[in-house]
Amino acid sequence: MTSGAPCHIVITGASAGIGRALALAYARTGVALGLVGRDRVRLDECAAACHAQGALVKIGLLDVRDAAAVKTWLDEFDSLHPIDLLIANAGVASTLAGAGDWEGLERTARVVDTNFYGAMHAVLPVVDQMRKRRRGRIAIVASIAALRGMAISPAYCASKAAVKAYADSVRPILRRDGIGMTVILPGFVKTAMSDVFPGDKVFMWSADQAAAHIRRKIDGGSAEIAFPGLLAFGMRLLTLLPPVIADAILDRLSYQPRGKSAN
Repeated sequence: MTSGAPCHIVITGASAGIGRALALAYARTGVALGLVGRDRVRLDECAAACHAQGALVKIGLLDVRDAAAVKTWLDEFDSLHPIDLLIANAGVASTLAGAGDWEGLERTARVVDTNFYGAMHAVLPVVDQMRKRRRGRIAIVASIAALRGMAISPAYCASKAAVKAYADSVRPILRRDGIGMTVILPGFVKTAMSDVFPGDKVFMWSADQAAAHIRRKIDGGSAEIAFPGLLAFGMRLLTLLPPVIADAILDRLSYQPRGKSAN
């Protein structure tokens, strides 16, 4: 596994939110940063801020759903700067606006394709290169929502649960090859994504606070980073309760769509 602080780092979803904060948290002299995102203006702004902190920065204007384009860019970056840390952070949210709303196939597929397959499109090519070197670390951003599904965001919860299950599944396999695996389960972080969430946002952290915590835990080799602690504990506790009781608690927290059903 990577020893010492990583120097060649790729972050997907780096143009805003936690991804941007993580880029700035890692940017320093001697670090080569690969920043992947879809918004050219915000990605350039993030790159400039990281460059001002001394980092060498290469941007990839990519949609993580495009497996071939992501692999090509990652392989090119890795050939110049062998990646010792990948943070697969890109993701989209989806919440039901009310009881009459529903996530159909197209909407569900968009969320799953971005949050799960988009992560795989970044992780798998990098793992191939790390296995040859027998070192490195993969960090995948799931969500505290991966711990228990919520009626207000079915596709999002399912996609993040898949990310966590994948990370937990391959961790022991990758460990044999000298590669660390970290799954990140953020709670509510003050970002554009959380701004549109209609339910109660308890124990909100800033993006900078979250990034500092994530970096500290990754540097310490943590297998799982779930925060804030009280919210993570509460979500784990819900899984031990009878479903009808857990559903009622989530309803009290406004984590179920409101209003009357369209039917």
